[in-house]
Amino acid sequence: MRLNILRKQPNSRMCLVCGLKNDLGLKSAFYELENQELLAIFTPDVHHQSYPGRLHGGIASSILDESMGRAIMIGDRGDVWGVTVDLEIRFKMPVPLNRQLRIVSRVVSENKRFFVGSGELLLPDGSVAVAGRGKYLKQPPERIADFDPAAEEWRVVLQANDPEVVDI
Repeated sequence: MRLNILRKQPNSRMCLVCGLKNDLGLKSAFYELENQELLAIFTPDVHHQSYPGRLHGGIASSILDESMGRAIMIGDRGDVWGVTVDLEIRFKMPVPLNRQLRIVSRVVSENKRFFVGSGELLLPDGSVAVAGRGKYLKQPPERIADFDPAAEEWRVVLQANDPEVVDI
């Protein structure tokens, strides 16, 4: 299925998942899709491995958690972030290094205080390697941490390789 990308979400300076200046981070990009899902694109390298040539399960869990937690920000909801309450991860296939990988995530239910998200880490051929589900507490950024958007360089960074459409 071909989907339009509506908007790119911000990156930060040092986050393990989205930090653009974190030399050992994933430098993931996050895109909001027309079907209200979130697409994450990243390329893990040897710094992210467990067994030789394989993505560490904790790193796979981290990017799934970040993606599912960010799904609440789709649209004009940047003042609400997700704080992980519960996380369930299912490992189905080994995840290779040095290949561009994608995660697709979404909010599956929500109430005033919490939301549930789900997501899948997809291999280059589209098969699901890791699936996740999590429960998140809705919080404004200032309630989560001493967060200074300017100091953390929390902003959308447009790049020449940002896609306009994606096939899922």
